[in-house]
Amino acid sequence: MANGKNKIHLLSKSEFFLVLSFFVFALGFLIFIFFTPNYYKQPEPVVIDIPHGATLSTVIDSLYVHEVIPNRTNMKIISYLYGAEKKIKAGRYKIPNGLSYVKLVDLLISGTTMLEVIVTIPEGSSQIEVAQILQRDLNIDSSKVMELSKSRSFIVSLGLNVDNLEGYLLPETYYFYSDATAEEVLRRLKIHMDKLFTPAVQKQMDKLGMTKHQILTLASIVDGESNYVPEFKTIAGVYVNRLKKGMPLQADPTIQYLIRDKHRSRVVLKDLQIKSKYNTYLYPGLPPGPINNPGKDAIMAALYPEKNNFLYFVANGNGSHIFAKTLDEHNTNVSHYRAWRRSQN
Repeated sequence: MANGKNKIHLLSKSEFFLVLSFFVFALGFLIFIFFTPNYYKQPEPVVIDIPHGATLSTVIDSLYVHEVIPNRTNMKIISYLYGAEKKIKAGRYKIPNGLSYVKLVDLLISGTTMLEVIVTIPEGSSQIEVAQILQRDLNIDSSKVMELSKSRSFIVSLGLNVDNLEGYLLPETYYFYSDATAEEVLRRLKIHMDKLFTPAVQKQMDKLGMTKHQILTLASIVDGESNYVPEFKTIAGVYVNRLKKGMPLQADPTIQYLIRDKHRSRVVLKDLQIKSKYNTYLYPGLPPGPINNPGKDAIMAALYPEKNNFLYFVANGNGSHIFAKTLDEHNTNVSHYRAWRRSQN
């Protein structure tokens, strides 16, 4: 067996400098890629919303679409090196121009996000009430909300062909960023309303022979008549019966809609003579449009009204109504209600 020592082959000086040069170049290239500022062309800052549960890929796609970053792959590499896929905070970010990939990741991990505000819009809220709520909770000028609600260009941008947004904004509880604009809020409320009108709902409207506008109009009257959800479909059934017979709806909420600028809600006899298509005592059929923004329950009631033979109803003093098939029966119920009111006074 031959004896010998293992020889250690060291790099020559030229080879050493070659390897060193490669690593210096690679390091410099990485520094250039990840630490060099990236500039976008649109006005700054660019606002990016990251919802709860958003994946890293979704965030990076959003940054790329908004031209904050020029390359998705570079952003993915530095994000994984930082472990950003588990650290990015949900929220609204205002991204200044000229951030490098490294600084951008740092912003998404540890930066300050815009606070969210809870905004609740009750079912059956009028457009004026919506505007007042947005001013109170989000400091959005109520006059701006009302202006947009009637702005032809803004309404068309929402894909609608109506005179007013009243009826097309879904009342719900929402989370909005504290710097939300009137346009942003109204657009979102309209989108949420659209989500109710699924293909199955469209099929039901075809069955009823009613348009979306007519359904929202009927729903707004139902929402204006009662706060007791279990009777919504019964009330809708009464109005459908009246429409089929060509009877005036005689719905007080439509009169209240006409007199709301007078800052009173109680209807008096002279109000019933107001010359307006919204006066359902004078004109048969549905009024020209919604009288408030109906909630989901009222919309479902208009879409799926109860099949009944009722033509009349009156309050019972307990928050709901008593229904009648004949005028004589209804008059008796009205007498009972009036007697109850007198007893309360």
